[in-house]
Amino acid sequence: MRISLLAAGLGLLLAPALGRAQTTNSGTDKFAQLGTELPTPNEYRTASGAPGPKYWQQRADYNIKVSLDDQKQAITGSETITYTNLSPDVLSYLWVQLDQNILAKNSITAATNVGQVTGGRLSFQELDNQLAVAEFDGGYKIAAVTTAGGQPLKYTINHTMMRIDLPTALRPGQAVSFGVKWSYNVSDQLKINERSGYEYFPEDKNYLYEIAQFYPRMAVYSDATGWQNKQFLGNGEFTLPFGDYHVSITAPADHIVGATGTLQNPDQVLTAAQRQRLTQARTAKKPVLIVTQAEATQAEGKRASGTKTWTFAAKNVRDFAWASSRKFIWDAMGISQNGKPVLCMSYYPKEGNPLWGQYSTEVVAHTIKTYSKFTTPYQYPVAISVHGPVGGMEYPMICFNGGRPERDGTYSADRKYGMISVIIHEVGHNFFPMIVNSDERQWTWMDEGLNTFCQYLTEQEWERNYPSRRGEPKNIVDYMRTDKSLQTPIMTNSESVLQFGNNAYGKPATALNILRETVMGRELFDYAFKTYATRWAYKHPQPADFFRTMEDASAVDLDWFWRGWFYGTDRCDISLDGVKYYRPNTKNPLVENTRLQNERTAQAASLSAQRNATDLKTTAVDDKPELKDFYNSYDPLAVSESDKQRYNQYLSSLTPEQQQRLNGNLNLYELSLRNVGGLVMPVVLQMTYDDGTQETQTIPAEIWRKNNEQVTKLIVSQKNIVSFVIDPLQQTADTDLSNNAYPRQAAPSRFEMFQAGQFGNNTQFKNPMQVAKEPQIEKRENKPNPQ
Repeated sequence: MRISLLAAGLGLLLAPALGRAQTTNSGTDKFAQLGTELPTPNEYRTASGAPGPKYWQQRADYNIKVSLDDQKQAITGSETITYTNLSPDVLSYLWVQLDQNILAKNSITAATNVGQVTGGRLSFQELDNQLAVAEFDGGYKIAAVTTAGGQPLKYTINHTMMRIDLPTALRPGQAVSFGVKWSYNVSDQLKINERSGYEYFPEDKNYLYEIAQFYPRMAVYSDATGWQNKQFLGNGEFTLPFGDYHVSITAPADHIVGATGTLQNPDQVLTAAQRQRLTQARTAKKPVLIVTQAEATQAEGKRASGTKTWTFAAKNVRDFAWASSRKFIWDAMGISQNGKPVLCMSYYPKEGNPLWGQYSTEVVAHTIKTYSKFTTPYQYPVAISVHGPVGGMEYPMICFNGGRPERDGTYSADRKYGMISVIIHEVGHNFFPMIVNSDERQWTWMDEGLNTFCQYLTEQEWERNYPSRRGEPKNIVDYMRTDKSLQTPIMTNSESVLQFGNNAYGKPATALNILRETVMGRELFDYAFKTYATRWAYKHPQPADFFRTMEDASAVDLDWFWRGWFYGTDRCDISLDGVKYYRPNTKNPLVENTRLQNERTAQAASLSAQRNATDLKTTAVDDKPELKDFYNSYDPLAVSESDKQRYNQYLSSLTPEQQQRLNGNLNLYELSLRNVGGLVMPVVLQMTYDDGTQETQTIPAEIWRKNNEQVTKLIVSQKNIVSFVIDPLQQTADTDLSNNAYPRQAAPSRFEMFQAGQFGNNTQFKNPMQVAKEPQIEKRENKPNPQ
């Protein structure tokens, strides 16, 4: 270990460094409290982060009738909305969301989308997708907006928002009912990558529909924003009030329909066998098939005439979605959550097997149980996973998920875990934002980030060492080290976020994991996080409500953390620039002089001295001994009686405790720490002793409070330390590990040797399951030569 060896008195070593706090280049102390960044507490939202005594929220109840045209892939519907004004304000108009207008011919989303031809190349798929969006007309056709009595109401459509002018102002405590009739064309999800639509199967000429944002929906009116009337541009999702839903869905007679809520008319739409299986599933320990693969395959091949109407009811939800197809296999399994039954279900075509039949419903059940433990108990009666063509999307009690095996039924590990992860993520959205009802249109991280963090916890409880994509600090490092011009703070509006997945999903999820494991500890974090979820269940929280609750319920000042991780783009890079090593000067001449003699003996002679030893046969003093005097034989390290007397006098001035420290094996190490990345974080310090043992200390981030950029830390040890490493388990997302160790450690990287011209072959490799089915080639090279 190459460190400085200095002898000094203990009193000098422990003298504190004095000086004022050093701020950043921007002039902001990173430990300053969040002041103007957070709204002023009031009677609606308190300084503790809890809803205030006069907190209120609006209510919207729906009675919807909708029909699916399987020939034209179109929706026709009518609804009655009852809107209750629970605010203290008088409302002269209402705002309704028309989110399907994102696919209208005059969509400002399509007009403002940006893109480029990179290197003169554009794939056919990219071009086809551009043309599909340009040619498709998927916006709402509003046929009528009327009063409850059928009289026309004046309305104005502004892209994805519709203002309804009320004939009489709606006073506090009053309710108004009005009707809307509409229709729209359903989009092809494989061509237009939107959150809902259809998938066409050319082999059997059938469709699978995942239907959402299918009805005009009330916008939120709140104490924090008034009307949330920000246009739907694509990234910022939805902000919706709670209410009760009664929805009737008319679909082809041979379709199976799954939806938000509970089925109200099973006798009219299910066979006796299906109803019996459904009853059995409610108490089953593993999924029970309500519709088998054989039955679904049979339905694919023949078309029943006519239609059926499925009726569903849902209480205290913020939205409604549904799925319909004659291809659906349907399985279900009941669980008990906080003493309440929850029916976990999956709907999927045969193309999803064997993955979906084996895993989907089990994953749904596991997710409900795990999220309920960490957040707030699941109160809804069902939880559904539907398999569609792409991605994943969430709605109350139902979600749409991708993850399809190969045609031969095999799949890679990435496909398996990707499917499980997307189901966990989308089912988890039942908690954020379906129950803890944050404003997705403004703050994507409040649902995606918090949900991705809980997804990580749930994945790790599904399988030990589960290959989670997000959550582990080391997984966000590549993003954190990118140029700041390519990043935006987490606290950025959803439509303005750069690197959407990293910013809105990965970074906040990682931040929460670091809070839990490194900053707060699991006990404090889990209690505070659950307090937030409980306080704001079935309400509309804002970012300040989360920040304040996490501090209020833990007694941990986290303003520095929110400022760094959520309001800034600094990265974590803590450098251990150097280490100075001190041993106490015992002033015992027998000890100190012997140490100096040993050091002198161990020190190598200079190059000149080594050469002179052979080149110079004699010196002048050698030739003339009379030139020698006292100093030629004087040993400055020899211990005299006066040296011993001075030492004894010194000892007598010390207390017994001080004498023990002086003569004990005391080692002091002065560490020079530098905050290269700008993000103040705890210093996780691993020390390796000369006996091979190790110890890790976590120094709180407040070590940087007096100087945000550079500090020294004194480590006192009874054992000799041979090396120091910062963040050995990579738990703080440190972006440069090369400056974390002292002495410096070179981290090896693999390089690959290849033959020129080797690359560029477009070879399609088989997944391991496919390879395992092939005849095994005998490995002769491992057998002894028979000759």
